[in-house]
Amino acid sequence: MSQAGIQIRGELLLDEPMSRHTSLKVGGPADLYAVPQDRDDLQQLLQQLAAQQIPWMAIGRGYNLLVRDGGVRGAVISLEQLNRIEALAGNKLLAEAGAENLAVVRFGQQLGLGGVGFLAGIPGTIGGAIRMNAGAYGEGILERTVCMTLMRAGEIAEFCIEQLEYGYRRLELLPGDLVLAATLRLEARDPAVTEEEIRKDLELRRSKHNVGHPSAGSFFKNPAGQASWRLIDAAGMRGVRVGGAQVSEVHSNFLVNSGGATAADFLKLSARVKAAVLEQSGVALEEEVRIVGDEP
Repeated sequence: MSQAGIQIRGELLLDEPMSRHTSLKVGGPADLYAVPQDRDDLQQLLQQLAAQQIPWMAIGRGYNLLVRDGGVRGAVISLEQLNRIEALAGNKLLAEAGAENLAVVRFGQQLGLGGVGFLAGIPGTIGGAIRMNAGAYGEGILERTVCMTLMRAGEIAEFCIEQLEYGYRRLELLPGDLVLAATLRLEARDPAVTEEEIRKDLELRRSKHNVGHPSAGSFFKNPAGQASWRLIDAAGMRGVRVGGAQVSEVHSNFLVNSGGATAADFLKLSARVKAAVLEQSGVALEEEVRIVGDEP
């Protein structure tokens, strides 16, 4: 397809509302929204964008993402078509960035492999999980990562995890780095055991995280040794609303779109929550969601 002088084999859309591509259902238009078919298509796209000096950013399924109401100048690249999962020797799996987290857990389960069951209830894709070192119950995906494939300066390169800096909910990469795939080290595990892990995780998340409205999951990072939702509750912010954005009545570390919210509503609500927590507990909360785009 061709738009704005850019040609790829995948899908290209002009002035595409990002509210259609984020779990919060808010966000202004991207100048260009591209869905490459494969790595070669992606590489060709990045070369064209560089030649025209068009800035870009990559997303997965739009979880953990807040796009401002002015939208995104340049290109938004969706990696949803890069979703291959394959078995490797030595109890390892290769998962491309667009592979759904639960699909990766299920793929391993079918091979009698486990150890990443904590991903089952985390919505989104492996690329996003790697980028933010997603995890639960004291485990993070980078602890299971052997190496990853990055697009760096237009070239595809492999990096061992020992070559990279990471920690709680973070992975240090260079500006412009793009996670294409990860090799995960799993362990032999009875599929029935993995099934029970998946069942318990999904049940727990349904009971605690079924907030009934569009959300981005946990909005704030947990400060060391503390739970953000407890701090938010202690500050009296559960249920507080700004426009269509609301602190969930079910789980107060979820900010939800109760109907007709804008990104500005979420940003104002986030600022109110942080100010209230700082005043009540002396703790400075930090957003876990990725905030991008321009003001209107």
